[in-house]
Amino acid sequence: MKYNKGAILRSIEQPFVRDDHPEFETGDTVRVDYKVSEGNRTRIQAFEGVVIARSNGRGARSTITVRKVSSGEGVERVFPLSSPLIDAIVVVRRGRSRRSKLYYLRDLRGKAARIKTDVGRQEADRAVARAARGEPKSKSKAKAESQAEAQPEA
Repeated sequence: MKYNKGAILRSIEQPFVRDDHPEFETGDTVRVDYKVSEGNRTRIQAFEGVVIARSNGRGARSTITVRKVSSGEGVERVFPLSSPLIDAIVVVRRGRSRRSKLYYLRDLRGKAARIKTDVGRQEADRAVARAARGEPKSKSKAKAESQAEAQPEA
């Protein structure tokens, strides 16, 4: 008798998968708030950088690799997404990338290591945030609509 090992693994992993993280892709700049225990104290440490890799899909074993340059030295950190030590993940900036792994950034320095902003996704995020707050579409569109209403039709 054959078993579908993937389905069995998914059913076992399902209770441990966290779904409270925002959607992000490689190339996005994220801030990961991670719980660090020092002695008997626990504090939250923020690590902000570019997501250069995402591994193992969306399951309980999925990880992201975040890279930042600190004091001229490249620092990379791997975060398991289902870890209870991750307090929050915040998408700071949406980046446009055509690769799933951005390991080539390790060899680039300065401005060459920048990633272009994905304006479309960034604007979509802003629109969702405005809708959640109950604000109008944008100031320029609201102004144009009010001017159109003020002018009589011929």
